[in-house]
Amino acid sequence: MTRTVLESKTKTVTIGFDEPFCVIGERINPTGRKKLAAELEAGDFSTVERDALEQVACGAMVLDVNSGAVFTNKMASDPRYADNNFVEPPLMRELILRIQTLVDVPLCIDSSVPGALEEGLRACEGRPLLNSVTGEEERLELVLPLVKKYNVPVVAISNDDTGISQDPDVRFAVAKKIVERAADFGIPAHDVVVDPLVMPVGAMASAGQQVFALVRRLRDELGVNTTCGASNISFGLPHRHGINAAFLPMAIGAGMTSAIMNPVRAVEMEAIRAANFLMNHDANGGEWIRFARVLEAVEGGKTFAEASAEAASAGGRGGRSGGRAGRGRA
Repeated sequence: MTRTVLESKTKTVTIGFDEPFCVIGERINPTGRKKLAAELEAGDFSTVERDALEQVACGAMVLDVNSGAVFTNKMASDPRYADNNFVEPPLMRELILRIQTLVDVPLCIDSSVPGALEEGLRACEGRPLLNSVTGEEERLELVLPLVKKYNVPVVAISNDDTGISQDPDVRFAVAKKIVERAADFGIPAHDVVVDPLVMPVGAMASAGQQVFALVRRLRDELGVNTTCGASNISFGLPHRHGINAAFLPMAIGAGMTSAIMNPVRAVEMEAIRAANFLMNHDANGGEWIRFARVLEAVEGGKTFAEASAEAASAGGRGGRSGGRAGRGRA
């Protein structure tokens, strides 16, 4: 079975069809978070540090680190800050170095700027996930050499220079192209984690059905692991977390093996813990029982983050991971 191995300095996380669903925490991302972007511009990393600790306590097995901040005030006095190639690489390095001192989970280096991806790879201990490559030839030629050089897995997003197709067959074809181009660079399929692109169900009624069918094809025909931005399915709709909580177990049942999501939402984490148990990825229900104690504390008046942090400090945080394997870095 396909296994994608990620490592921090001390911990290994395996993404695979016979593994617990991998929760990749999404919150260290200033895109759309004006307050966080302003803090980063001022050199204040307190929210990043809090988000890192909170997400891991709540069950994130990997943390996505995005450096796409807009430094509005600095742009006014220094035009270089309008250039992402100037802003993102040093910010990515700083974020990763700080986060690694706080948590022991592997990281997902997330940027559209190749220079920021490589700066993150240089700063990162272990074997991170690189996010991401798309099907455009220029992007393939920029990112895949980094994947090969540092011997890391990569997220492959199913769009190319024609944009995001609403036709799932086209998205599958783009994913297949990326997997084949990766092979040309000597990158094995188990190190390509495909994002089939989840469309909002509020705008496209068949969005859920499309992604479930795509995930099955990606598993059965290409043998690759998959991920997605889970909250995309509910974009623009009320009570989004209920929709996300229904979507995630259905995606897991179709074969999806990871998602970039907010782990601080109890209803979504409850759905994933239950799905792991039902898929026989939680031996004897041990993780479900530990998680149930967290839910009982929430019912007693604690927030999910508070209850999760207390359980983590008491040794009750779950998620199957092993000791550190060989780094395998080039």
